[in-house]
Amino acid sequence: MTDPSLEHGELTDPFASRRYFRKFKQILQHLRRVAAAMHSEGRLDKVEVRLLTRYLAQLNYSFQALSMKYLLAGQEGGRLSHSLKVDRSDSGFPLALELLHMANDAQQAQKHLSHLPSAGKLKEQMVRAILSERKTPTRLQHALSQRLYYEELLKGELFWAQNHPECEWLGNTGAGRRRFMLHWAAYDSQINLPVIYLADVEDSGKTALPQDLVRWLDVQEHLMAQSLAGLKLLTIARGFDEDFHCLHPKRLLRFHVGPMYSSAYTEQAGPLRRVLEDARAGEGQDWVLAWTMEALESEDVRDERVGWFNKVEREVFALDPFGGRGADTGATRTERAIILPQRPFQALAELAPPGFSDVHKFVVSPNGQVLSY
Repeated sequence: MTDPSLEHGELTDPFASRRYFRKFKQILQHLRRVAAAMHSEGRLDKVEVRLLTRYLAQLNYSFQALSMKYLLAGQEGGRLSHSLKVDRSDSGFPLALELLHMANDAQQAQKHLSHLPSAGKLKEQMVRAILSERKTPTRLQHALSQRLYYEELLKGELFWAQNHPECEWLGNTGAGRRRFMLHWAAYDSQINLPVIYLADVEDSGKTALPQDLVRWLDVQEHLMAQSLAGLKLLTIARGFDEDFHCLHPKRLLRFHVGPMYSSAYTEQAGPLRRVLEDARAGEGQDWVLAWTMEALESEDVRDERVGWFNKVEREVFALDPFGGRGADTGATRTERAIILPQRPFQALAELAPPGFSDVHKFVVSPNGQVLSY
């Protein structure tokens, strides 16, 4: 049953809020083990795993910062109107608005810290208040939580609403031809979920992409404008291929992190509702996280005339050959997976609902080991 403190998508109870952040801290740690498992199964290479793990770590830092911001949400002296807002129906993650507010707070974090006493002084004041007034110093606790929040923001390396493209050299593939890994991410405001992109690109330009500042800026703007979960990978890759004649996308990956389902925090429908009810899992074990990887790969190259005398390379992308779904998915393959603890997995296995037989299962054991099924 959904937690009654979760009113209108807000975590107004501080204990519910802390449980929520503890749950996500565990889930994000498990996701890093899932990435390692995908590498061992040959579905991701070392560079892709390293970059994916980095974005998951940044997501964890963002949750950590938000947990400080809302440490005392709902208590006297806390900011009731600023309780964490969660998308209960579609994602289980915080609303994208939370990350936008966090980015704004980060710009002014140093100013806020300059007006707040140090953590040590706040703790001293709290002790004096407890001894002299014999009551919980809620306002001082709130001030300390905000200080810790701004300190987390200043550390950087967080997952923002937009995480602009970066470029990593992977080596040369021939004379005047370089291979780069482009990677970027976004917190999609339409679905309130983090989406991570990795693109293996060959560069045949005269100047290497990172040194060609004008071209690199154009690439960054182009990719961020296309970072919408609703766009097919084929649309993104073809648009990139056509707009940048000297850049050749060979492989494009997109990871959808979530939705997260939990009886305590979300309103799930369909089979997962029954699975979570039947599991009767304890605190920290009552969840299922969906995880989707889309891959688009180039299978050939063709020449296309540009103008009167010039020809450029165009990629021919391989689409899913099964059941004619390639045109619909816009991907070479789409791999759906769920990550869940043992108790919900046992309930899922017993219920065996339709539609889950082809979903990869990553099961978290009580000792934190991730098993692949």
